Amino acid sequence: MRFEDFVFTASYGQPSQLPPPALPEAAFSGRSNVGKSSLLNKLFGRKSLARTSSQPGKTVTANFYSNGAVCFVDLPGYGYARVARSEKDRFSELAEYYFQSGRDIRLVVQLADIRRGLSPEDLGMLDFLSAKGIAFIVVLTKTDKIGKAETERRKREAAQALEKFGCAGVYLFSALSGEGTGEIKAALSSAFEST
Repeated sequence: MRFEDFVFTASYGQPSQLPPPALPEAAFSGRSNVGKSSLLNKLFGRKSLARTSSQPGKTVTANFYSNGAVCFVDLPGYGYARVARSEKDRFSELAEYYFQSGRDIRLVVQLADIRRGLSPEDLGMLDFLSAKGIAFIVVLTKTDKIGKAETERRKREAAQALEKFGCAGVYLFSALSGEGTGEIKAALSSAFEST
């Protein structure tokens, strides 16, 4: 897969705006400020194709990126306390509609901050994906914020907690060093092998 060929195609803020399924997709999900946009930029080999911010709650739309053969979809972040209840409901409806709209979702990349572990919202998402039979991997972000031994311990703990969900793999990622980018690219490429 040619990650460098991805371009931003569109953003959608309401379920009714989502385009009909056209290409196989991978979705990126996680709490606000977990690093979804930073991961996408590393995968694409570009600094600012996906917009990043130090403020949580900035991804308020479903953002689509395509290389002409597949789409990556950056879903709105969840769990940010300062977002109005109506906005939280809209994010939830948008994500739920996305997963229920008959799309060819080959993989969900579920991100979690390694320092905070898997939140109740993360586990709820994984339970939903497992029940729907949607393949997913978990990416533990911000590994540069803690030591190597602690990182490995937390990865082992996460892998054990994820066994019951049928997780396809647990990966480490640092936006600072780029750790894990190659392995995550390989997992994504593998999910689209028949494309």
